[in-house]
Amino acid sequence: MGIKSYKPVTPGLRHRTGYTFEELTGGGKPRKSLRRSLRSSGGRNNYGHVSARHIGGGHRRTYRIIDFRRDKPSIPATVTAIEYDPNRSCRIALLKYRDGEWRYILAPLGVKVGDVLMSGVGAEIKPGNCLPLAEIPLGTMVHNVELIRGKGGQLARSAGAAVQLMAKADDYAHLRLPSGEVRMVRLACQATVGQVGNLEHENVSLGKAGRRRWMNYRPYSRGVAKNPHDHPMGGGEGKSSGGRHPCSPTGVLAKGKKTRNRRKLSSKFILKRRK
Repeated sequence: MGIKSYKPVTPGLRHRTGYTFEELTGGGKPRKSLRRSLRSSGGRNNYGHVSARHIGGGHRRTYRIIDFRRDKPSIPATVTAIEYDPNRSCRIALLKYRDGEWRYILAPLGVKVGDVLMSGVGAEIKPGNCLPLAEIPLGTMVHNVELIRGKGGQLARSAGAAVQLMAKADDYAHLRLPSGEVRMVRLACQATVGQVGNLEHENVSLGKAGRRRWMNYRPYSRGVAKNPHDHPMGGGEGKSSGGRHPCSPTGVLAKGKKTRNRRKLSSKFILKRRK
């Protein structure tokens, strides 16, 4: 995976960087049976009201159906292509199982076309193979980790993400997440060995505001630049800093206030907080 820069013939190209896409082998079009149409909500809910701000526009996309469950144990699958997915930061790998079924998975670091992958108990410990945490040695880096057995992977799915298996005790595995949090997950839950690919994603510079608009983001205004009836931090003579702690238009504090529900059931599985 490489990062390319552009000749600064315009101000927007001066700081822009992008992918070289040298690792892609899929030919540009996703497999028809594994893609679905994707409608843009524009941040609106079912009543047509804006429930999520700064969303809208963007390039049209089709959704690729990703196999987060890896529920075909003991059936070899061959990697036939590494493809681009506009809906996520990492690349996806197209697998062809021995029984003829096709599926997409998140492309791990180091997996290339022609590799044979497996899932289930007894699979080899190598990047791309999926097996229960009970079968994975301590210290191994994994991704696409399940929180509930059979639900599919929920942890460490973005580009470059990985979780380290720290310990096993009392039917639970202790996992250190990229944030530094240490969390307990049942040993029966599955995880994929290795790190998610496309490590250079964090080094890409968009270069201009318009490129962010292509990605379905709309611009936002600072609260202190608004009027008092539009934002709690608005108003004042001249340039004001708001006169209060930073907050959202609804008054929710933006800095320092803990927002996690104390009564959340999953709190008992967190051994060490990220802060």
